[in-house]
Amino acid sequence: MNLKFNDWLLLSRALTHRSYLNEHSEALEDNERLEFLGDAVLDFTVGAWLYNRYPEMHEGDLTRMRSALVHTEQLAEFARQIDLGGAMRLGRGETAAGGRDRPALLCDTFEAVVGAIYLDSGIDGVMRFIGPLLETSSDDILANRKNEDSKSMLQEWAQSQGFPAPQYVTRSATGPDHSKMFAVDVLITGEVNGSGMG
Repeated sequence: MNLKFNDWLLLSRALTHRSYLNEHSEALEDNERLEFLGDAVLDFTVGAWLYNRYPEMHEGDLTRMRSALVHTEQLAEFARQIDLGGAMRLGRGETAAGGRDRPALLCDTFEAVVGAIYLDSGIDGVMRFIGPLLETSSDDILANRKNEDSKSMLQEWAQSQGFPAPQYVTRSATGPDHSKMFAVDVLITGEVNGSGMG
């Protein structure tokens, strides 16, 4: 990780998972508030970056690209590219459970680092940090057409077949508030046509 900070305590906090805090009383705060901030900053900066990078792209395509670029798996991949997993401050149990390579945890920590960069260096600092990561990934997404989000594709298909818009019914929600897992059914004309978790 090659990050420059004026306030290194911000970076330390961004890397501190709550499991580490439980085992180290000297660590005063975990990264959850920075994660919250980083999530919002990422939505804005990725949107602004895409707006400037692809001036001819329509709004719907920009939205799908942004969704693909801020998706958990993609943010986890960004975290891997900068070796964030090795720098995370985790408790022993979380480390033993493979937390350093768990996509949700890598994503959360990446968001927290973005929040810390924003507080330390502003939007310009975030753009300098994220721009190179976005450049390669956005080109890959366009080349592989990964930006087709499944809900949009299903809705377009349903409408083209004369069906009403699909309905989504949450069957269950498990896990802590900041990292819930949802089980959802998709219904077309009242019948379950598929299920998923995420």
